Amino acid sequence: MSQIKNAQIRYRVIDKALRNQYNPYPSKTALREACEEAVYGSMDGNNICDSTIEKDMFSMKMEQDAPIKYSKKHGGYYYTDPEFSLDDIPLTADDIDAIRFATNTLSQFKDVAMFKQFGFAIEKIVDRITISSDPGDEEIGTFVQFETPVNSGGSEFLSPLLASIRSSTAVFFDYESFQSQKRKARKVLPLLLKEYRNRWYLISYDVVKEAIITYALDRMFGLEQSEEKLRCPEDFKPEQFFRHATGITASNSLPEKVVFKAENIAAKYIASQPLHHSQEIEKEGKNKTTFGLTVFVSEELIRNLLSYGGEIEVTEPESLRQEIQERAQAILSKY
Repeated sequence: MSQIKNAQIRYRVIDKALRNQYNPYPSKTALREACEEAVYGSMDGNNICDSTIEKDMFSMKMEQDAPIKYSKKHGGYYYTDPEFSLDDIPLTADDIDAIRFATNTLSQFKDVAMFKQFGFAIEKIVDRITISSDPGDEEIGTFVQFETPVNSGGSEFLSPLLASIRSSTAVFFDYESFQSQKRKARKVLPLLLKEYRNRWYLISYDVVKEAIITYALDRMFGLEQSEEKLRCPEDFKPEQFFRHATGITASNSLPEKVVFKAENIAAKYIASQPLHHSQEIEKEGKNKTTFGLTVFVSEELIRNLLSYGGEIEVTEPESLRQEIQERAQAILSKY
């Protein structure tokens, strides 16, 4: 990779590190290690030296007007303007060149087993670069509209949480409840990280509750790692935990057989985008198709079924049929 492409990547890594509110005032060594890991996958100092980081920050000041300062009190660097970000600055030709290089490299590996689950994301990047690599092409937004998921936050916790999963050590954080809007301290053993609908979740063993609990990363605050070793519950199998889930809700309980009938148009959508990998067509009639799947009956499943309105009818299990009926009646009562 050319030095120009390396520099553009390092600028972005430094920018992200300076804006990380959970690890403020990074030292020169910390910035070097972050850049080296991003570009070379190591942090031994054999590829990037401290003087390179100094030159990078000087270039960022001169070329991007980055308000970088050194704090003697904290022993690290920071932005004097906390709102500054390279993300707000239009991409240069060198930025696009670096992106194109990285995209071309990624596209060669999208079918490799390690990256198959990210193939769709890689293809979206390739599509954007293929359509137009001109950073000044303002008409793209007029003629082509890409799906833009909302960034829910919390991704800065991924690395420390993964480290704690690997080492089986406890973490502490405050968690904000959707219902009460209040924060409570938590102590957990991280077990698994899962992304669902562009939001990251931590599946963990909650020490106080003595149960497997799922926490959304975007509602975590003040994450702290510890060296306290905890034992993973013997019955927790990460590769099996979400086997019968249709969303983020899972458990070690037994799944249920769910059967429902769908009218023709809805059936085509459901067949092309299955609700779960266990979904099968049990019967095809003239006007309706009967589907069956083995899953946990969860809030996500119920909402998916309700999204089709009167085009589907749940027949099994009776408890789910009754729940759908009650919610349908509640909806009808409001109109």
